[in-house]
Amino acid sequence: MKSNLNGCYGIPWVHYKGRQGDFYILVMDMLGPSLWDVWNSLGQSMSTSMVACIAVEAISILEKLHMKGFVHGDVKPENFLLGQPGTADEKKLYLIDLGLASRWKDASSAQHVEYDQRPDIFRGTVRYASVHAHLGRTGSRRDDLESLAYTLIFLIKGRLPWQGYQGDNKSFLVSKKKMATPSELMCSFCPAPFKWFLEAVTNMNFDEEPNYSKLIALFESLIEPCSSLRLIRIDGALKVGQKRGRLPINLEEDEQPKKKVRLGSPATQWISVYNARRPMKQRYHYNVADSRLFQHVEKGTQDGLYISCVASASSLWALIMDAGTGFTSQVYELSAVFLHKDWIMEQWEKNYYISSIAGAANGSSLVVMSKGTPYTQQSYKVSESFPFKWINKKWKEGFHVTSMTTAGNRWGVVMSRNSGYSEQVVELDFLYPSEGIHRRWESGYRITSMAATDDQAAFILSTLKRKLVDETQETLRTSAFPSTHVKEKWSKNLYIASICYGRTVC
Repeated sequence: MKSNLNGCYGIPWVHYKGRQGDFYILVMDMLGPSLWDVWNSLGQSMSTSMVACIAVEAISILEKLHMKGFVHGDVKPENFLLGQPGTADEKKLYLIDLGLASRWKDASSAQHVEYDQRPDIFRGTVRYASVHAHLGRTGSRRDDLESLAYTLIFLIKGRLPWQGYQGDNKSFLVSKKKMATPSELMCSFCPAPFKWFLEAVTNMNFDEEPNYSKLIALFESLIEPCSSLRLIRIDGALKVGQKRGRLPINLEEDEQPKKKVRLGSPATQWISVYNARRPMKQRYHYNVADSRLFQHVEKGTQDGLYISCVASASSLWALIMDAGTGFTSQVYELSAVFLHKDWIMEQWEKNYYISSIAGAANGSSLVVMSKGTPYTQQSYKVSESFPFKWINKKWKEGFHVTSMTTAGNRWGVVMSRNSGYSEQVVELDFLYPSEGIHRRWESGYRITSMAATDDQAAFILSTLKRKLVDETQETLRTSAFPSTHVKEKWSKNLYIASICYGRTVC
C-alpha cells in the first residue's frame, strides 16, 4: 500500500521497505514535530488562524488519499507531522502512520466497498475515532473527516468532552458521549466554521462523496491573509481552489448542512415491526400488570391464540397473541430473576423452546416457551453489554438469533438451531432509525429480532432459507403503545412481528 501512495500529496515518501533477518525495515522521509508536539510547545493552545490552516491542508491531504481509494483510519494530532525544522518544508503538513488504512474503493471493480457492522471490532484511537468506528462499521471517507473534526476542536479548545473516561467500557462511554454532545456545546468558544464542519461530516452517508472544496471554503475567512505569517503552509488547499474555482459559501443561510438523523433529539419510544401475512387473528395487550397477565393469556389460549412476542415498558408488560404461530403448546414464567436458568432448563427437558422473552426495568423477566417451533437446540446469553462476540461464535456453530430483550442495561439473547434463517447481521446504534438498517433492507434482509436499552437499540436482520411471497415489512416509532395504528396495519394484512421499548431519535 505504501508504494501505491508514493507521490501522494502530504504522504511522506517511502524510499525502501524490506526485511533483514528477523526485522522489517521501512526507510522514509525524515520529518519534524507532530501537531501534538507543536500544541504542547505552544502552551497547549493554538490560534484560530493556525488551526484553520491545519484544517484546510488536512482536508486537502485526505482528499488526495481518498482519491487513491484509501481511508486513513486513525486521524489524530500525533499522526500529522511538519517538515524538518530549518528546511523549506518546515511549515508543510504531512500525514503518517498508515497501519490502520483500508480501502474504501474496491481495487478491481472501482466500486465502493460493501457496508458492514462488526461491533466487536474497533479500529482507531478512542479519543478521535468516529462514532461509526466505535460501532464497528466498515470505514469510509466520512470517518476520516469526523476524526479530523475532533482533532481540530481539540487543538483549538485543548480538550474534548469525553476525555477522562477509564475502564473496560471506555470505548462505549466515549462513543455514547460523542453521540450525546450537541455540536453547539462541542464547539462552544470556537468560531462558527468548526461547528459547520462537524455537522457536515457527522451527517454524511456511508458511501457519500465529500465535497472537499466546500469543506475547505468553510475555513478561508479564518486564515491569515499574509502567507508569510502563516505557521502552516496551505499549498494543497490553494491548488484545490484554483482547480475548481471555489467560491466562499455561507452555511448559515441556504446552504446550511441538512439536519439529518444524527442531529435529532434522543427519545424513548415503542418500536414496532409489521410483516405481511395471510389474513389471521391477532390480539394485543399493553400496560399489563403482573397480576393481570394470566387472565389475558388464558382468554387468548381459549380463543386458539398463542403468544408471538412480548415486551415491557415501565415494568408493565405488552403481549401480542395470534393464530399464525404454528405452536401446539405454550408455557411462560414471570420471574424476579432475569431469564431464570433453572426454569428454562426444566422446560427444555420437556421439549419446549424459548419463543419470546421480555425484560423489565426492575430486572424481572417474562419468558415464553413453546412446542411446535422448528428449533432443535437453543442457547442463551445474559450480558452487561451487547454480546456480539458470543453471537458471532454461535453463528459459526449454526445458531441464529431468535429472541432478544433487555432489563435495564443488561442484554438477553437467545439463539437457536434450525431457525429457518440463512444469514444474519447486526445493527447496533445509539439511535434508531439508522442508515445501516435501510442498507440491509435494500440487500434483502428483514428485521427478525430487536431490543433496546435507554442508550442503544440492537436489531437482528435475517434472510430466510425459503423466500416469502410477500416480503413487505414496515416499522413504526410511537411514544405510546401503537394501538391506534395496529388496526390500520391489519387492514393491509400487516401484523405485529416484533416490538420493544427503548432508545430512538426524533
